[in-house]
Amino acid sequence: MKKLLFIALCLFMAGEVSAQYYPQPRRRVVRRMPPPQRYERRQVYNDYMRPSIGVAVGANFSNTVDSYNADFSTSTIAGWHVGLTSNIPISYSFAFAPELLFSQKGYQAETTDGNFKQRTNYIDIPLLAKFKVVPGFNFLIGPQLTFQTSTKNIYDDGFNRVVENEYDNRGDKSYVAGVIGISVDLNRNLELRGRYNIDLSRNRTDGVSLLPDYRNQVFQLGLGFKFN
Repeated sequence: MKKLLFIALCLFMAGEVSAQYYPQPRRRVVRRMPPPQRYERRQVYNDYMRPSIGVAVGANFSNTVDSYNADFSTSTIAGWHVGLTSNIPISYSFAFAPELLFSQKGYQAETTDGNFKQRTNYIDIPLLAKFKVVPGFNFLIGPQLTFQTSTKNIYDDGFNRVVENEYDNRGDKSYVAGVIGISVDLNRNLELRGRYNIDLSRNRTDGVSLLPDYRNQVFQLGLGFKFN
C-alpha cells in the first residue's frame, strides 16, 4: 500500500515539473467579424438609392372604349413597345421613374360595312411615381404624355380591302393618359413589368367621321433591363 502511494506521489510530482518545464500553448484570440447581414443590408440600401437607367421591351394588348357610348366595344389587337427607362430614388421607399417609349396601339371592330382595323403608333412619356411595397415588389402610378406619330386603317368588306396610311383623324395628335402598374425585381438588373393605361381625353374631336370618339386602353407586359 505504501509502495502504491509512493508511486502515485512520484507521478504527480513528475507531472508538475513537466508542466512547468514545457510552456503551455497560448490561446488563440479570435476577433468576431460584424454580422454579414449588416453589410448586405447596407449594400442593398446603396443599390436602391443609386439612380439607374435601362431599357424596356414588351407586348401591348390594346383596344378602345367609346367616350360616349358604353355599348360600343372593340376587339383587342397585339402590338409591342420598346424604349428607355430611368429610376431616380427620392427615399428608400419612393422614386421618380420617367420613361420614353415607342408604343403600338389600336383596335378592330365589326361594322355594318365590314371589318375595320386601326393600328396607331405613339411616343409615350410616362411620368411615374414608384413605391416600394416590399423588397422586390413595386407599385407605379402617374400620368403619361402620348404623341401620335402614324396611323394605318384597314377596311375589309369581304370583297375589297382598303389600306390608308397616315390617316388624318382631324383631331388632336397628343393626349394625356393615366398609368397604373407593378414591377417585380427578378434580380439586381432585371424586372418584370405589368401595366394598364387609358387615355384621359377622347381621340376624335370632329364629330363628323363614322369612326367613334374613342379612348385607347392598353395592357402591357414586358421586361426591364437596368444598368446601374
